[in-house]
Amino acid sequence: MSENPVELFVDPVCPFAWMTSRWLLHAAEVRDIAPTFSVMSLSVLNEGREVDAGYRRLLDDSWGPARLAIAIHRREGAEAFARWYTAWGERYHVGDQQDDRRAVAVAALEAVELSAELIAAYEPVAGDPIDEALRASHHGAISRVGEDVGTPVISFGEGTAYFGPVVSPAPRGEDAGRLLDALRTMSEIDGFYELKRTRTRGVDLR
Repeated sequence: MSENPVELFVDPVCPFAWMTSRWLLHAAEVRDIAPTFSVMSLSVLNEGREVDAGYRRLLDDSWGPARLAIAIHRREGAEAFARWYTAWGERYHVGDQQDDRRAVAVAALEAVELSAELIAAYEPVAGDPIDEALRASHHGAISRVGEDVGTPVISFGEGTAYFGPVVSPAPRGEDAGRLLDALRTMSEIDGFYELKRTRTRGVDLR
């Protein structure tokens, strides 16, 4: 088993987190790493912030997928969450089935043979520990990188975690491995904080 853990925090509704997760899986095919997916939430991140009305509606509708992701992670483990996240993303992001997120979530549960009862976590319930667990998982990402980020957040074991990478399309083969090498190197350099350029195109889901 690989002794090189790489943890990626994702919000299920974020297309860029989805692309980064696919890149990380491609990288695992050519590098000795053990990738795991954990949950963060754009809804939690933007609580109390002034944002565009349209984005606020998207955030308000994003609690359900994140809550379900946490429920899967807690009850069935990280590997089960990774399988559900793949099934979700293939429908929601790649298949562009975004009209009914709850229905997509149910279909993804069925596709990876997880209990249909898990969908109960989609809707908030007074006193439900899911929200507390979601905030704790989200804090696990933010505590490593600070508040001035989005999703995804990547963490290399004992190295520094940071926002990104934002990739479109997701590199494959040796390109995926070379990107991983570069990012892992930067995570080991004390004092490295940021590297960014303006995106000139949208999400390429190839």
